[in-house]
Amino acid sequence: MKNLQEATERICELKGSQVALDALVPAVIEALSGSARRRLMASFDAHAEVARTAMLHADISDVVLSSFERDVARNRTLLQGRMGPLRSGLPAGVDGLLLTTTRITTFSADQVLTSASGFFYRRGDRLFLVSNLHVFADADSGHLPDRIELGVHTDLQDLTRHATVSLPLYHQGIRQWREATDAGGTVDIAAMDIPATALPADAVLQAFDETHLEPRDEEISIGDALTIVGFPLGFHDTVHHLAVARSASVASAYGVRFQRQGCFLTDARMHRGSSGSPVVRRRAHDRSAAPASSWQLLGVHSTRMDMRSRDRTQDESLGLNCAWYAQVLAMLTGDG
Repeated sequence: MKNLQEATERICELKGSQVALDALVPAVIEALSGSARRRLMASFDAHAEVARTAMLHADISDVVLSSFERDVARNRTLLQGRMGPLRSGLPAGVDGLLLTTTRITTFSADQVLTSASGFFYRRGDRLFLVSNLHVFADADSGHLPDRIELGVHTDLQDLTRHATVSLPLYHQGIRQWREATDAGGTVDIAAMDIPATALPADAVLQAFDETHLEPRDEEISIGDALTIVGFPLGFHDTVHHLAVARSASVASAYGVRFQRQGCFLTDARMHRGSSGSPVVRRRAHDRSAAPASSWQLLGVHSTRMDMRSRDRTQDESLGLNCAWYAQVLAMLTGDG
């Protein structure tokens, strides 16, 4: 009995030490300059590999190994400056939601083709750019760009500081984005892995993650209020490089595949350039919680819906839009 009590006390001590380290490590990293973080990242990767090799040749359980890999991934994320999606620390009045979204410009060589929207999604220590598939490639319309540019902030307090990141859409003829199909056919969502080396060391972008897909026992009903954040016709705050938000509502039965497609409808005034915008709702029961948990990512805005039979001289546009269910991101950003 005494040995069991001592073991329990030791486990509690270790938990307390772990919590203290979890508080210390982010504080130390935040105090480092971008160049110091890069040097620390290289050193950390080297030491982690040595530790990994030693453990693989030791009599250690799989639980210890998986815990090690999880914490290595978490610490690498901290070093890359991507921890704390939608976190606080922004200037007053600026919601972290605005920094999840970036303007995408597509190119064919040096020729500008289109402007669209996209957002950042984190899965473990990997960062993805999410937008519509038709932004990256649309053979039917002849839209076949070979690279994209997107913007990221480089100072959390001074949002006028901003950098442009260029990403190739193909490498040796192989597309660099992931796409999906379901029972209804092609899903108009694509996710593209952003290499850590492609971002400036001082990037302060915000990202959605799997927690923003969780329903948390909250029901979503027709008519519920939504927010769609993006760059309609490329319009945005050009000084602070921030997207703008449109108010919207759920316009079809949520959870039901509209006309057997993996999408639902929204009621909102939308424009070209908004393709790839995140469709979110503020959680009803998280008003006082941390900003990271206050938004639920429901979908990805795709296109406006209309009737071919509409008399354009007598009937207004329907004002309805297609939003593809965001749950597909769990598959698109998984291993494989």
